[in-house]
Amino acid sequence: MSAAFSGSQALWFVSRASGLALLAAVSAAVVLGVAARLGSAPKRWSRLALGELHRTLTLFSVAFLGLHVVTAIIDPYVTIGWAATVLPSASPYRTLAIGLGALAVDLGGATLITSLARQRLGYRTWRAMHWLAYLAWPVAFAHSVTAGNDLRIWWVVLIVWACAAAVATAMVARLLFRWRGPDGKWPDPPNRDVPTEKMLL
Repeated sequence: MSAAFSGSQALWFVSRASGLALLAAVSAAVVLGVAARLGSAPKRWSRLALGELHRTLTLFSVAFLGLHVVTAIIDPYVTIGWAATVLPSASPYRTLAIGLGALAVDLGGATLITSLARQRLGYRTWRAMHWLAYLAWPVAFAHSVTAGNDLRIWWVVLIVWACAAAVATAMVARLLFRWRGPDGKWPDPPNRDVPTEKMLL
C-alpha cells in the first residue's frame, strides 16, 4: 500500500507539473501568436522569428500534454479512463473539471491539425479554424483551476494567474488592433450634423 501510494503521489506530481508547464507553454504561444500578428516584435526580432517560436512552443505543448494525460490516467488513486481524453463527460472523477480538459484537447487538436494542413485547406479556412485557439485557452485555464487541489501553494497561484494576466493583455491588444485598424487610428465617428441619406452617398 505504501509503495502504491508513493507511486501514485509521484504520478500526481508529474501530472500536475506537466499541466502547469502546459498552461505556461500554451499561454506563451498565444501571446507570441498575437505579437506576431500585430507586428509588435522587438527590434532585434522579426515577425518570422516570433512565428517560429510560436510554432515551437506549440509543439512543446503537445509533449507536455501527452505527459500530463498519460500520468493522470495511469494514476491508480483516481479513475479517469482513456475515453475521457477526448470525451468531455466520460470521466467518473471530477466530471466537469476533467471534461473541460477534454474539451480543451479537442479544440487544441483541431487547431493543430488544421495548422498542419494549412496549405491544403487554404488561408481563409485555416484562419477561421485557428480562432479555436482563443476558445481553447480559457477552457484549459478553467480546467487548470478546477481539476487541481494545489492552488493554496503560492508559486502555483503565481504561475496560473501570471498566465492569465499575460493572455488577457494579449487579447486586449488584439481587440484594440482589430477596432483601431492596422494604421493604429480610431475610426472617425459619424457626423451627426449630416443627414443619414448624405452619409450613405
